[in-house]
Amino acid sequence: MFRILFLLFVIVPIIEITVLMHVGAWLGAWPTIGIVIFTAWLGAKNVRQQGLATLNSVQTKMAHGEMPSNEIIAGIMLLVAGVLLLTPGFVTDAFGLSLLVPAVRQSLIKTVKQHFVVNQMSQSPFGFQASSSSSTERSVNETSINQQKTPVRTTSSEQGETIEGEFERKD
Repeated sequence: MFRILFLLFVIVPIIEITVLMHVGAWLGAWPTIGIVIFTAWLGAKNVRQQGLATLNSVQTKMAHGEMPSNEIIAGIMLLVAGVLLLTPGFVTDAFGLSLLVPAVRQSLIKTVKQHFVVNQMSQSPFGFQASSSSSTERSVNETSINQQKTPVRTTSSEQGETIEGEFERKD
């Protein structure tokens, strides 16, 4: 993690300054400053527009009861694009503008989603197992088959704590 932060905060500004110096020597100081300001303005305008569209998509999916995972990742990428575009420099502007291209963003979303594993069957992060000491208590497997609310009593074999509640599967 330290290496990544080192690269971001030390190496990237050095690259940006070098590129700005070369472009400034080639075009002149004022045109270079104008291009940097123009890309920041254009990027902020496009990030705002695409961010509002993503927000509308999130609200629509949530209204239909769907999980807006692609839109959440796209929103984070748009946030990163906005930060990169507002950072003065041509290299960060190139990366920021590339994140504004929907095809690039969709391929990155697919890559990010492959790194996340969502297991819908294990809802509890504590790893509790069901106990079957009475007729009203059912195991988690029996409850997942039954679509009605059923009281479930789970215990942790390591800590000896009991958690009681209701379980309802929504498909």
